[in-house]
Amino acid sequence: MSLAGRVAWVTGAGSGIGQSAAVELARSGAAVVVSGRRADALAETVALVQKAGGKADAVALDVSDGDAVARAGADILARHGRVDILVNSAGLNVPNRFYKNVTPKDWDYVMGINLHGAMYCMLAVLPSMRERRDGLVINVSSWFGRYPSYMGGPAYNASKRALATVTEQINLEEGHRGIRGCVIFPGEVATPILKSRPKPVSAEDQARMLQAGDLGRLIRFVAETPAHVCLNEIVISPTWNRLVLGGADISLAPKPD
Repeated sequence: MSLAGRVAWVTGAGSGIGQSAAVELARSGAAVVVSGRRADALAETVALVQKAGGKADAVALDVSDGDAVARAGADILARHGRVDILVNSAGLNVPNRFYKNVTPKDWDYVMGINLHGAMYCMLAVLPSMRERRDGLVINVSSWFGRYPSYMGGPAYNASKRALATVTEQINLEEGHRGIRGCVIFPGEVATPILKSRPKPVSAEDQARMLQAGDLGRLIRFVAETPAHVCLNEIVISPTWNRLVLGGADISLAPKPD
């Protein structure tokens, strides 16, 4: 199903999954609004969308700022008249992520982007979706939002699990109004977020991970499903899944004292 005539807002679109999703949605015909904290990265995404034959405009935005998100959402609606698809892809983690070294500031930083930012964006577009009785929210969670994991740490894991819950609530509250929510739980993806790992990931291991393009195509698939179809959740992982098999740079459990 073509997305021609649709408007998509993609957060975290300066790189990785968000960037790939923006390009794929544009290829399907959607007009895409990309947001993120770095204007230069967003300009790169806009150029990629245009190279793919699509249309995009950029909004520099820190999604953890609720007032800024509300203003951005109102501006997007004023310029485009609608937001049919919201993709919450903005997400991060910190190197000092475990109880032994995480700080309250780290906790607030991770939750502010991963959870609060997604919620602010949803609140900005849901009223207009409700008026049209149509809309789709795609929230990019994590393998750690679906399965217990030592490696993500409490802030990241909590934010990603909560992201699944708020997506479920969309379907519970808004499904009868034609609004759908889908939460995606990816295993390891070779994106810039790997730079925040306590230990570096080898190029060989990254090559066997999911790639940003895999998630972009999946997000496009979800967006192209007919309005009467709700893909509530999707779990996707590399065939060679280090989160099950382990790896040289990752610990699947803490070391005994």
